Amino acid sequence: MIIAVTGKVEKKEPTHLHLLTPGGIVYEVFVSLHCSAAVTQSEVKLHTTHIVREDAQLLYGFLDLNEKRMFDTLIKISGVGPKVAMAICSTFTPESFARIVQSKDVSTLKRVPGIGPKSAGRILVELGDFSLESLGSETSSPARSEAAMALESLGFKKDAVSKVLATCSATETEALIKEALKKLSR
Repeated sequence: MIIAVTGKVEKKEPTHLHLLTPGGIVYEVFVSLHCSAAVTQSEVKLHTTHIVREDAQLLYGFLDLNEKRMFDTLIKISGVGPKVAMAICSTFTPESFARIVQSKDVSTLKRVPGIGPKSAGRILVELGDFSLESLGSETSSPARSEAAMALESLGFKKDAVSKVLATCSATETEALIKEALKKLSR
């Protein structure tokens, strides 16, 4: 799994970049319009989502971790593939998308190419608890992220987990999980 690519920008298009890595390999990385516009230097590090299909291996790159998390959340929804998820990332910032989801604004979401009223409604229903807090912040520690993933895999809701972890004082993953489990079991 490729989680990040650092390299020199060989070619820049609005929807993809060609990055020459120090090892001499050039990767094609699909990016949102926001990410493409933000790439201004010749050297860049992109956080990536690596999608392996029967006929292709695709890299989707992001400068902003919240945009990557938004993309990863979107592609988990039935009927939303990487192209539609990238179109949403190109149309909205993570902050504006969170506001759209929280206000259940179908008409604004329908402005994204490839999304009709049915798809927009399904996305809003599936992402009912979506917020910037559910994406996590760039300043959250790896231990908190690991603890959140562990608690969610145990079946706890994402919003409940994030609220409880915000009140925990532990700094190690194991201690955070134990403290959070005690609070969640009340």
